[in-house]
Amino acid sequence: MPTDVGVVDLMLSIPRGNEKDWYQFLKPQLREESKDYEFPVQYMFKDVPHLDPGKNDPVDLTLHLMDQYGIDKAMVGVGLGDPNRNRGAGDMDAVTKHPDRFIPSLNVDPNHGMDGVRDLVKAYETIGIKAATAFPAGCNPQVPINDKKFYPFYAKCVELDIPICVCTGVCGPRVPSACQETFLIDEVCWYFPELKFVMRHGAEPWADVAAKLMLKWPNLYYSTSAFAPRYYPKEILDFANTRGADKVMYAGYFPMGLSLDRIMRELPDVPLKADVWPKFLRENAMRVFKLD
Repeated sequence: MPTDVGVVDLMLSIPRGNEKDWYQFLKPQLREESKDYEFPVQYMFKDVPHLDPGKNDPVDLTLHLMDQYGIDKAMVGVGLGDPNRNRGAGDMDAVTKHPDRFIPSLNVDPNHGMDGVRDLVKAYETIGIKAATAFPAGCNPQVPINDKKFYPFYAKCVELDIPICVCTGVCGPRVPSACQETFLIDEVCWYFPELKFVMRHGAEPWADVAAKLMLKWPNLYYSTSAFAPRYYPKEILDFANTRGADKVMYAGYFPMGLSLDRIMRELPDVPLKADVWPKFLRENAMRVFKLD
Protein backbone atom coordinates (compact mmCIF):
# COMPACT_ATOMS: atom_id res chain seq x y z
CA MET A 1 0.00 0.00 0.00
CA PRO A 2 1.51 3.37 -0.99
CA THR A 3 1.54 6.13 1.62
CA ASP A 4 1.92 9.18 -0.63
CA VAL A 5 -1.08 9.13 -2.99
CA GLY A 6 -3.37 11.56 -1.12
CA VAL A 7 -6.29 9.32 -0.18
CA VAL A 8 -9.85 10.27 -1.15
CA ASP A 9 -12.28 9.02 1.52
CA LEU A 10 -15.79 8.72 0.10
CA MET A 11 -17.55 8.52 3.48
CA LEU A 12 -16.61 10.63 6.49
CA SER A 13 -18.37 12.94 8.94
CA ILE A 14 -17.20 15.61 11.35
CA PRO A 15 -17.28 14.32 14.99
CA ARG A 16 -19.11 16.75 17.24
CA GLY A 17 -19.90 14.66 20.32
CA ASN A 18 -23.59 14.28 19.46
CA GLU A 19 -23.33 11.28 17.12
CA LYS A 20 -26.27 9.49 18.76
CA ASP A 21 -28.53 12.22 17.40
CA TRP A 22 -27.56 11.29 13.83
CA TYR A 23 -29.70 8.16 13.98
CA GLN A 24 -32.96 9.55 15.33
CA PHE A 25 -34.47 9.20 11.85
CA LEU A 26 -34.28 5.40 12.24
CA LYS A 27 -36.15 5.18 15.53
CA PRO A 28 -39.66 4.76 14.04
CA GLN A 29 -38.46 1.60 12.28
CA LEU A 30 -36.48 0.02 15.11
CA ARG A 31 -37.77 -2.62 17.50
CA GLU A 32 -37.57 -1.80 21.19
CA GLU A 33 -34.39 -3.80 21.81
CA SER A 34 -32.46 -1.56 19.38
CA LYS A 35 -33.79 1.85 20.35
CA ASP A 36 -31.40 2.43 23.24
CA TYR A 37 -28.27 1.73 21.22
CA GLU A 38 -25.85 4.61 20.92
CA PHE A 39 -25.29 3.46 17.36
CA PRO A 40 -27.85 1.27 15.53
CA VAL A 41 -25.18 -1.19 14.39
CA GLN A 42 -23.50 -1.34 17.79
CA TYR A 43 -23.92 -5.12 17.93
CA MET A 44 -21.38 -5.37 15.07
CA PHE A 45 -19.07 -2.39 15.71
CA LYS A 46 -17.56 -2.99 19.13
CA ASP A 47 -15.22 0.01 19.27
CA VAL A 48 -17.34 2.93 18.10
CA PRO A 49 -15.13 6.06 18.19
CA HIS A 50 -15.90 8.63 20.88
CA LEU A 51 -14.42 11.97 19.93
CA ASP A 52 -15.94 14.92 21.71
CA PRO A 53 -14.01 17.93 20.42
CA GLY A 54 -15.00 19.95 23.49
CA LYS A 55 -13.78 23.50 23.00
CA ASN A 56 -11.74 22.56 19.95
CA ASP A 57 -13.02 23.25 16.47
CA PRO A 58 -14.37 19.89 15.22
CA VAL A 59 -13.41 20.67 11.63
CA ASP A 60 -9.83 21.43 12.63
CA LEU A 61 -9.75 18.21 14.66
CA THR A 62 -10.93 16.25 11.64
CA LEU A 63 -8.37 17.90 9.36
CA HIS A 64 -5.62 17.00 11.83
CA LEU A 65 -6.69 13.36 11.71
CA MET A 66 -6.94 13.41 7.92
CA ASP A 67 -3.42 14.82 7.67
CA GLN A 68 -2.16 12.24 10.15
CA TYR A 69 -3.48 9.38 8.03
CA GLY A 70 -2.74 10.75 4.56
CA ILE A 71 -6.32 11.62 3.58
CA ASP A 72 -6.32 14.47 1.10
CA LYS A 73 -10.08 14.79 0.54
CA ALA A 74 -13.21 13.43 2.21
CA MET A 75 -16.86 13.30 1.15
CA VAL A 76 -19.25 14.72 3.76
CA GLY A 77 -22.98 15.31 3.88
CA VAL A 78 -24.46 18.80 3.59
CA GLY A 79 -28.01 20.12 3.50
CA LEU A 80 -30.25 23.09 2.84
CA GLY A 81 -31.50 23.78 6.35
CA ASP A 82 -34.65 21.63 6.34
CA PRO A 83 -34.03 18.57 8.60
CA ASN A 84 -37.28 17.01 7.38
CA ARG A 85 -35.90 16.75 3.86
CA ASN A 86 -32.13 17.11 4.22
CA ARG A 87 -30.94 14.62 6.81
CA GLY A 88 -27.21 14.70 7.50
CA ALA A 89 -26.74 18.43 6.99
CA GLY A 90 -24.16 18.98 9.72
CA ASP A 91 -20.92 19.30 7.76
CA MET A 92 -21.58 22.37 5.62
CA ASP A 93 -19.16 24.43 7.67
CA ALA A 94 -16.33 22.04 6.75
CA VAL A 95 -17.04 22.53 3.04
CA THR A 96 -17.28 26.31 3.47
CA LYS A 97 -13.99 26.59 5.36
CA HIS A 98 -12.01 24.04 3.38
CA PRO A 99 -13.53 23.43 -0.07
CA ASP A 100 -10.26 21.90 -1.24
CA ARG A 101 -10.46 19.17 1.41
CA PHE A 102 -14.16 18.34 1.80
CA ILE A 103 -16.42 17.04 -0.97
CA PRO A 104 -20.10 18.00 -0.48
CA SER A 105 -22.88 15.46 -1.06
CA LEU A 106 -26.63 15.59 -0.44
CA ASN A 107 -28.73 12.77 0.99
CA VAL A 108 -31.97 12.29 -0.94
CA ASP A 109 -35.21 10.59 0.12
CA PRO A 110 -37.50 9.63 -2.77
CA ASN A 111 -40.53 9.98 -0.48
CA HIS A 112 -40.15 13.75 -0.85
CA GLY A 113 -40.94 13.62 -4.55
CA MET A 114 -40.30 16.70 -6.65
CA ASP A 115 -39.51 18.82 -3.56
CA GLY A 116 -36.56 16.49 -3.06
CA VAL A 117 -35.53 16.81 -6.70
CA ARG A 118 -35.64 20.60 -6.41
CA ASP A 119 -33.48 20.36 -3.28
CA LEU A 120 -30.97 18.33 -5.25
CA VAL A 121 -30.79 20.95 -8.00
CA LYS A 122 -30.52 23.78 -5.48
CA ALA A 123 -27.69 22.03 -3.63
CA TYR A 124 -25.88 21.53 -6.93
CA GLU A 125 -26.30 25.16 -7.97
CA THR A 126 -25.61 26.83 -4.61
CA ILE A 127 -23.24 24.46 -2.81
CA GLY A 128 -21.65 22.60 -5.69
CA ILE A 129 -22.41 19.10 -4.46
CA LYS A 130 -20.42 16.40 -6.21
CA ALA A 131 -22.83 13.54 -5.50
CA ALA A 132 -26.23 12.50 -4.21
CA THR A 133 -26.47 9.78 -1.56
CA ALA A 134 -29.34 7.50 -0.53
CA PHE A 135 -30.14 4.92 2.16
CA PRO A 136 -33.15 2.95 0.86
CA ALA A 137 -33.71 0.98 4.08
CA GLY A 138 -33.46 4.18 6.13
CA CYS A 139 -36.29 5.91 4.30
CA ASN A 140 -39.66 5.88 6.03
CA PRO A 141 -41.39 4.23 4.30
CA GLN A 142 -38.56 2.29 2.75
CA VAL A 143 -37.95 2.72 -0.99
CA PRO A 144 -36.43 -0.14 -3.01
CA ILE A 145 -33.43 0.74 -5.16
CA ASN A 146 -35.41 0.16 -8.37
CA ASP A 147 -38.64 1.80 -7.17
CA LYS A 148 -40.04 4.38 -9.57
CA LYS A 149 -39.94 6.96 -6.76
CA PHE A 150 -36.17 6.94 -7.25
CA TYR A 151 -36.35 7.53 -11.00
CA PRO A 152 -36.69 11.35 -10.95
CA PHE A 153 -33.58 11.49 -8.76
CA TYR A 154 -31.64 9.15 -11.03
CA ALA A 155 -32.68 11.18 -14.06
CA LYS A 156 -31.66 14.44 -12.41
CA CYS A 157 -28.25 13.00 -11.45
CA VAL A 158 -27.72 12.09 -15.11
CA GLU A 159 -28.71 15.62 -16.13
CA LEU A 160 -26.39 17.21 -13.55
CA ASP A 161 -23.66 14.67 -14.36
CA ILE A 162 -23.10 13.68 -10.73
CA PRO A 163 -22.95 10.17 -9.26
CA ILE A 164 -25.43 8.79 -6.75
CA CYS A 165 -24.07 6.66 -3.90
CA VAL A 166 -26.64 4.13 -2.67
CA CYS A 167 -26.46 1.63 0.18
CA THR A 168 -26.94 -1.95 -0.94
CA GLY A 169 -26.91 -5.33 0.77
CA VAL A 170 -28.25 -6.41 4.15
CA CYS A 171 -28.22 -3.22 6.20
CA GLY A 172 -26.66 -3.12 9.64
CA PRO A 173 -29.53 -1.51 11.56
CA ARG A 174 -32.20 -4.04 12.52
CA VAL A 175 -34.70 -3.00 9.88
CA PRO A 176 -35.81 -4.97 6.78
CA SER A 177 -33.29 -5.09 3.94
CA ALA A 178 -35.17 -6.42 0.89
CA CYS A 179 -35.29 -2.89 -0.53
CA GLN A 180 -31.48 -2.96 -0.79
CA GLU A 181 -31.07 -6.24 -2.66
CA THR A 182 -28.09 -5.74 -4.95
CA PHE A 183 -29.70 -7.36 -7.99
CA LEU A 184 -32.23 -4.48 -8.07
CA ILE A 185 -29.43 -2.28 -9.40
CA ASP A 186 -29.46 -4.24 -12.66
CA GLU A 187 -32.76 -2.67 -13.71
CA VAL A 188 -31.59 0.82 -12.73
CA CYS A 189 -28.45 0.51 -14.87
CA TRP A 190 -30.52 -0.80 -17.79
CA TYR A 191 -32.96 2.11 -17.57
CA PHE A 192 -30.28 4.76 -16.86
CA PRO A 193 -27.09 3.61 -18.63
CA GLU A 194 -25.56 7.10 -18.27
CA LEU A 195 -26.09 7.18 -14.50
CA LYS A 196 -22.92 6.88 -12.42
CA PHE A 197 -24.12 4.59 -9.64
CA VAL A 198 -21.79 3.90 -6.70
CA MET A 199 -22.62 1.03 -4.35
CA ARG A 200 -22.16 1.66 -0.64
CA HIS A 201 -21.97 -0.56 2.44
CA GLY A 202 -20.72 -3.86 1.14
CA ALA A 203 -23.48 -5.44 -0.99
CA GLU A 204 -23.28 -8.54 1.23
CA PRO A 205 -24.35 -11.29 0.89
CA TRP A 206 -24.49 -10.37 -2.81
CA ALA A 207 -20.90 -9.23 -3.32
CA ASP A 208 -20.55 -11.73 -6.16
CA VAL A 209 -23.62 -10.17 -7.81
CA ALA A 210 -22.08 -6.71 -7.31
CA ALA A 211 -18.93 -7.80 -9.12
CA LYS A 212 -20.90 -9.40 -11.94
CA LEU A 213 -23.03 -6.28 -12.39
CA MET A 214 -19.97 -4.02 -12.47
CA LEU A 215 -18.55 -6.18 -15.22
CA LYS A 216 -21.83 -5.79 -17.10
CA TRP A 217 -22.55 -2.07 -16.63
CA PRO A 218 -19.87 0.54 -17.51
CA ASN A 219 -21.06 3.19 -15.04
CA LEU A 220 -21.56 0.99 -11.97
CA TYR A 221 -18.97 1.29 -9.17
CA TYR A 222 -18.32 0.06 -5.63
CA SER A 223 -17.08 1.84 -2.49
CA THR A 224 -15.92 0.10 0.67
CA SER A 225 -17.86 2.21 3.19
CA ALA A 226 -18.92 0.77 6.56
CA PHE A 227 -16.53 -2.18 6.35
CA ALA A 228 -13.30 -2.56 8.29
CA PRO A 229 -10.58 -3.45 5.75
CA ARG A 230 -10.12 -6.93 7.18
CA TYR A 231 -13.73 -7.68 6.18
CA TYR A 232 -13.71 -6.38 2.59
CA PRO A 233 -15.53 -9.04 0.53
CA LYS A 234 -13.16 -11.40 -1.27
CA GLU A 235 -15.27 -11.22 -4.43
CA ILE A 236 -14.73 -7.45 -4.60
CA LEU A 237 -10.97 -7.68 -4.03
CA ASP A 238 -10.63 -10.38 -6.68
CA PHE A 239 -12.58 -8.18 -9.09
CA ALA A 240 -10.43 -5.12 -8.29
CA ASN A 241 -7.27 -7.14 -8.91
CA THR A 242 -8.44 -8.31 -12.33
CA ARG A 243 -10.97 -6.63 -14.59
CA GLY A 244 -12.30 -4.18 -12.02
CA ALA A 245 -9.28 -2.05 -11.14
CA ASP A 246 -11.11 1.09 -12.32
CA LYS A 247 -14.35 0.25 -10.49
CA VAL A 248 -13.57 -0.10 -6.76
CA MET A 249 -12.97 2.92 -4.50
CA TYR A 250 -12.01 3.46 -0.88
CA ALA A 251 -14.58 4.77 1.58
CA GLY A 252 -14.30 4.68 5.36
CA TYR A 253 -16.83 5.00 8.15
CA PHE A 254 -15.41 7.61 10.53
CA PRO A 255 -16.69 8.44 13.09
CA MET A 256 -19.94 6.52 12.60
CA GLY A 257 -18.54 3.10 13.41
CA LEU A 258 -14.80 2.96 12.70
CA SER A 259 -11.82 4.99 13.80
CA LEU A 260 -9.31 6.17 11.23
CA ASP A 261 -6.65 4.49 13.32
CA ARG A 262 -8.28 1.08 12.91
CA ILE A 263 -8.97 1.58 9.20
CA MET A 264 -5.43 2.67 8.38
CA ARG A 265 -3.92 -0.01 10.62
CA GLU A 266 -5.76 -2.77 8.74
CA LEU A 267 -5.64 -1.31 5.24
CA PRO A 268 -2.02 -2.32 4.37
CA ASP A 269 -3.00 -5.97 4.80
CA VAL A 270 -5.64 -5.80 2.06
CA PRO A 271 -4.32 -7.99 -0.80
CA LEU A 272 -4.48 -5.51 -3.67
CA LYS A 273 -1.92 -5.49 -6.47
CA ALA A 274 0.62 -2.65 -6.52
CA ASP A 275 -0.88 -1.02 -9.61
CA VAL A 276 -4.41 -1.19 -8.16
CA TRP A 277 -3.67 0.67 -4.92
CA PRO A 278 -3.43 4.22 -6.38
CA LYS A 279 -6.67 3.68 -8.30
CA PHE A 280 -8.43 2.32 -5.22
CA LEU A 281 -7.22 5.03 -2.85
CA ARG A 282 -7.51 8.07 -5.11
CA GLU A 283 -7.54 7.93 -8.89
CA ASN A 284 -10.92 6.26 -9.42
CA ALA A 285 -12.68 8.67 -7.07
CA MET A 286 -11.02 11.69 -8.67
CA ARG A 287 -12.29 10.56 -12.08
CA VAL A 288 -15.79 9.35 -11.17
CA PHE A 289 -16.64 12.37 -9.01
CA LYS A 290 -14.82 14.86 -11.26
CA LEU A 291 -12.57 16.18 -8.49
CA ASP A 292 -9.68 17.38 -10.66
